Amino acid sequence: MSRIGNQPISVPAGVEFKQSEGAVTVKGPKGSLGMNLVAHVSVALDGDTIVVSRASENRVARANHGLMRSLIANMVEGVSTGFQKKLQIIGIGYRADVRGSQLVMQLGYSHPIDYAIPSGISIEVDKQNNVTISGIDKQVVGQVAAELRAYRKPDHYKGKGVRYADEYIRIKAGKSA
Repeated sequence: MSRIGNQPISVPAGVEFKQSEGAVTVKGPKGSLGMNLVAHVSVALDGDTIVVSRASENRVARANHGLMRSLIANMVEGVSTGFQKKLQIIGIGYRADVRGSQLVMQLGYSHPIDYAIPSGISIEVDKQNNVTISGIDKQVVGQVAAELRAYRKPDHYKGKGVRYADEYIRIKAGKSA
């Protein structure tokens, strides 16, 4: 029994859900997203709720039941409200700036890091060290945030680097003299 897969997905006003053979499309005020369904899972629109069900009780169908429900729920939330991740750049001389479709970061290396902003993603920089990544696809927003964080992970001795806004870094004690 899938607790997540059995929960219905409510469709807010202004969001349009379409289903064709093996694929679903969700359109909303922020854009549209589409996805192919797996073979053992079916989707039905019941009024203003989406119900995801599985065809059989085999292991693959049970595993994909909750997954498909979560992916469709994320699509509905993305086209209606969107997703965002916030990063903080901490360190002396560390800063970021958006120039056209590039994010230029100075992270203590001998060269600036130029990151090409993917389509469907918007990046805003506040006070040169607060970066907000927003978009309608949850996976892409999280992937961009992870890639930016990977350029200079937070240091556990001084706390310098790129971190998520809600991330806690435990500072270690240095060498004792």
